[in-house]
Amino acid sequence: MITPDRPLTIMLAAVEPSGDSLGAALYAELKQRAPDGTRFFGCGGEQMSKAGFESAFPIDAFSVVGFTDVIGAIPEGMKRARDLAELAARERADIAIFIDGWTFSRIGAKRMKHYAPDTLVVKYAAPQVWASRPQRVDFVKQYFDAVLTLLPFEPAYFEREGVAAEFVGNPNFERAARQAGDPKGWRQANGLVDDPLLLVLPGSRRGEVTRLADPFCDAIRLLHAQMPDLKFVMTPVPSVEPLTRDLFAPVEDLVLYASPEDRFSVFRAADAAMAASGTVSTELAIARTPMVVAYRVDELTYYWAQRVMISDYVSILNIAAQREIIPELLQNDCTGAMLAEEVTRVLTHDESRQLQLTAFDDFLPKLGLSDKPAAARAAEAVLRLAARKS
Repeated sequence: MITPDRPLTIMLAAVEPSGDSLGAALYAELKQRAPDGTRFFGCGGEQMSKAGFESAFPIDAFSVVGFTDVIGAIPEGMKRARDLAELAARERADIAIFIDGWTFSRIGAKRMKHYAPDTLVVKYAAPQVWASRPQRVDFVKQYFDAVLTLLPFEPAYFEREGVAAEFVGNPNFERAARQAGDPKGWRQANGLVDDPLLLVLPGSRRGEVTRLADPFCDAIRLLHAQMPDLKFVMTPVPSVEPLTRDLFAPVEDLVLYASPEDRFSVFRAADAAMAASGTVSTELAIARTPMVVAYRVDELTYYWAQRVMISDYVSILNIAAQREIIPELLQNDCTGAMLAEEVTRVLTHDESRQLQLTAFDDFLPKLGLSDKPAAARAAEAVLRLAARKS
């Protein structure tokens, strides 16, 4: 029971860059809307720290991708999940929000039910059951009390199984839509007024950047040889910028690094992008930047993914269209030569570019962007859930 003597207590848990971004926006909105004296605890990364959140432990060890990488992080994940659950019990948390990061959220939710059964457990950013492993709905039903989704079509997948679900939107998509930046000014400031420009985005996780660096560097060399006027720009996520610069050192004389503050200016300034699969592909679509998507994982993960994926595609736009509009070069197809070939087509073939631009215009209304910020909607949903519990 929430009383003047025992204020509302909220746990936030984010262990990946995407969750850290969502968590920072949610925390900022909760601080504005929550009752005076509300207490927060949990874990988060750099962006949540900048928002004023104090993490109980560093999350660097969990920013992984791939079956073998995840397995390696599980012992630490189990320990930290237990630590959080025990802390939630001591703090008598009213509500716990696990943000993105399915593996850690899954471990954490089970620990919460054991150590802090009176705490309401919420999943913010639903597992993409429409793309793979639809049986995860059963786990959500057992261990989570509610789900807050980023895409408007997702609640139906959970509600039909009796799980409370609410669409709140994706702050990253809204930020990309609202921050037009200054692409013309950025080009002028960097002496790139008329040059063709390729944006290179090798990922936000260490494993992604590590696995994509070689084929991306090869593609950059090939494209430079074929199109000497083509310029390359990168906007690394701060948490992996040192690693990115190190792995892309072989082509450092060809690449311009833009600051994170210029991210959306660069997105709109680029003629095309070569990007790791993920949220960034939707942000590029919002910026109306044609792209080629690539991804590599370890062989065991790839073997497993082939058996659990229910879609032939990895990009949300392709999944929604049920056809390949954005070229996807995955695993063994992710080579420098094939990347260079597809990027050349996107840069020089009007038909290929227009196919993507038309698809962007058709897809973007389906994101459910609204006047009220997604993080504000998420914060209001969290506080409504907490109020019902009390």
